[in-house]
Amino acid sequence: GADARRAILIFFVMLLHSFSEGVGIGVSFGGEHGSELGRFITASLAVHNIPEGLAIAVVLLPKKQIDYLTASLWAILTSIPQPIMAVPAYLFVKWFTRFLPVGLGFAGGAMAWVALFELLVEAHEDTKSLLTTGILTFCSLCIMLFLQNAIDEEARSS
Repeated sequence: GADARRAILIFFVMLLHSFSEGVGIGVSFGGEHGSELGRFITASLAVHNIPEGLAIAVVLLPKKQIDYLTASLWAILTSIPQPIMAVPAYLFVKWFTRFLPVGLGFAGGAMAWVALFELLVEAHEDTKSLLTTGILTFCSLCIMLFLQNAIDEEARSS
């Protein structure tokens, strides 16, 4: 039904999104400051993958379509392209660099679309309160900004 189509849509958007992130990881390790930047990008994406995985679970679990283990495996599966793409991107950094803006633009656009038109709408439907949805969204954003800043500070001090 509609729930299955939504789950498949979000899964494939996240999967395609991970390809671009993998290229970003690989490319970030190239260049003069590659070790520092690469560690920062990798740590940032590791933290970033948590809400991405939750996005998959949010769609699958409440509908009782699958159990926790299966939902976890689907969530992990969406990030598999990252290491697969990171290695060739690092090895062929000069070639991949020119495609990075397009890939990251696509990845960001796909995530923004899913977040705004799928997840946020569903959160509002579940809470039945615009205020609750707004406050929780704002708190989540603040937590992610705090974590991102902490990772950035750690990367710069290393």
